[in-house]
Amino acid sequence: MSKPLKQIHLAAHFPGVNNTTVWSDPEAGSHIEFSSFAHFARTAERARFDFLFLAEGLRLREQGGQIYDLDVVGRPDTFTVLSALAAVTEHLGLTGTINSTFNEPYEVARQFAALDHLSGGRAAWNVVTSWDAFTGENFRRGGFLPQEERYSRAKEFLATANELFDSWRGDEILADQESGVFLGDAKAGAFTHRGRHFDIEGRFDVPRSPQGRPVIFQAGDSEEGREFAAQAADAIFSRYAARAEGQAFYQDVKGRLARHGRTPDQLLILPAATFVLGDTDADAQEAARVVRRQQVSGATAIKHLEFVWNRDLSAYDPDGPLPDIDPDPGEHTVSRGRAQVRMYRDPLATAREWRELAAARGWSIRDLVIETGNRQSFVGSPETVARTIDDFVQSDAADGFILVPHITPGGLDAFADKVVPLLQERGVYRTEYEGTTLRDHLGLAHPDADARDRLAAS
Repeated sequence: MSKPLKQIHLAAHFPGVNNTTVWSDPEAGSHIEFSSFAHFARTAERARFDFLFLAEGLRLREQGGQIYDLDVVGRPDTFTVLSALAAVTEHLGLTGTINSTFNEPYEVARQFAALDHLSGGRAAWNVVTSWDAFTGENFRRGGFLPQEERYSRAKEFLATANELFDSWRGDEILADQESGVFLGDAKAGAFTHRGRHFDIEGRFDVPRSPQGRPVIFQAGDSEEGREFAAQAADAIFSRYAARAEGQAFYQDVKGRLARHGRTPDQLLILPAATFVLGDTDADAQEAARVVRRQQVSGATAIKHLEFVWNRDLSAYDPDGPLPDIDPDPGEHTVSRGRAQVRMYRDPLATAREWRELAAARGWSIRDLVIETGNRQSFVGSPETVARTIDDFVQSDAADGFILVPHITPGGLDAFADKVVPLLQERGVYRTEYEGTTLRDHLGLAHPDADARDRLAAS
């Protein structure tokens, strides 16, 4: 018997200004005006995507104490943008990254419960921790926590937020105009939490929302992050866009679910993916080459090399050879707030490897950064891209993808118009939304369903 076709999940990430977007392209628009977010969201909804995703930027990143062109815009407040988008969309899920290191459970639970009400059940929360004291300087506590403490706080943060969401059953509001009785339970919203990180007691003031709780996303790739996702998340972002690596990640994370009393369908694995389309595969490959050079200017190449060298390399020619001096493996980095710094655990070994590669290929600094940096996940004609995405999902390398176009807000348009119809023809992607909430789109049960099942069994 043949294996039934999996249905592909697609989402869209509005990336802001970073090393994926090409803000200098004539087709690029604002990364802060609402019209850009609205265009992007409407395109995603027209293509029947599951959700739109916003990352979070709590501080502009710096290099040598200065901000630079990759980050000068920053990011508008997540809840403000998502709440506004709820008014111009009807089905699209609205996912926001909110930090568990700097915020408090009550305020975050209140904001997500409100967003879920405003959107009719389309809210999702990407629960993250913060790894650097640099960002924490914006906050009273300073923010820095060792990794094990960050996840300990995140787990209790999420558990506490769930207690707040669950402090309303959903049947308390009677609003009986004839009798004049509005609230049927005077204890609605009461909560008490005594824990290591949070000690709070009071009343949660937002009634049970349409989804009960927001859909929970998690993005960590560490051992702690994978286990956190297996225990508590509805979906996990993956950074693995290659098939073999994706399959290994998929098997590892899904294999952890059973010990938490969960089944494989209760956690979706969604890698981020970039794409370049062309009329033919050759056209797309040439377009991708141009895009990579747009993404990495000479100045950007130097900045990226400084991630590894941990030195001021501004005097070097980006079109010249790599520095002959070695990296400074010191604790204090010139690139503050950038996660890429953590990718190079042994900068001396990385420098040796890159020098050998550049010498063998005749690469300049800029060539090296382009060729070893981010490359588009899917490049080809619409037919090729649709076939490749379908193959990844059917081979259990992913359950779908979060697409990150290099042009905003219009970079998603061609995918919606040319690739989505092909996926629909293959029978692996919806032609219409079949439900109203994000849980419906993702095939996830309502959290109250578990409680109803337990009551029925007792």
